[in-house]
Amino acid sequence: MAFLSICMPLKAGAGVIKAINHTHWAINRFSINGQSGIDIIGPYQGGGGGCCFSVPEKWQPGMTVRVDWESGVGSSDDFPGFADWEKYQAWTKKNHAQKRQLSKTVSLPDYNGQDTCGITVHFLPCDEIKVTTSCWSPRNANYPIKEPLRMEEPKVCPK
Repeated sequence: MAFLSICMPLKAGAGVIKAINHTHWAINRFSINGQSGIDIIGPYQGGGGGCCFSVPEKWQPGMTVRVDWESGVGSSDDFPGFADWEKYQAWTKKNHAQKRQLSKTVSLPDYNGQDTCGITVHFLPCDEIKVTTSCWSPRNANYPIKEPLRMEEPKVCPK
């Protein structure tokens, strides 16, 4: 498997690193091949903005990217405030215990014959991810990843 480098010769379609989060978890941070995506991505939101990601002019079978991310609690609805320090400390400890460090290497889809515009990673339920280099907006019918923004996490994730 060949990892794509951020600084490979023969670049095409350089652009930003973006993400779309289809889960109820927050994405506290993420990177593609070690290059930061910059933003924290809330539940059911998009963001990113890390610069820059580009791919070689021609796609070849076996091309992969490594996505590293931290997920965590996506809501502060139960925030107890600061008045009761013990409640605040317990709340903080509970939230920190739910943070998870994750990493996956995924295949880069074939982009030959297409314009490329950086990379967008989609965070899906069950710690699955998909990536695309498409220049289409996710709202456009030509965008290659079709999953709805709000996806329910199954009670049991496949292994």
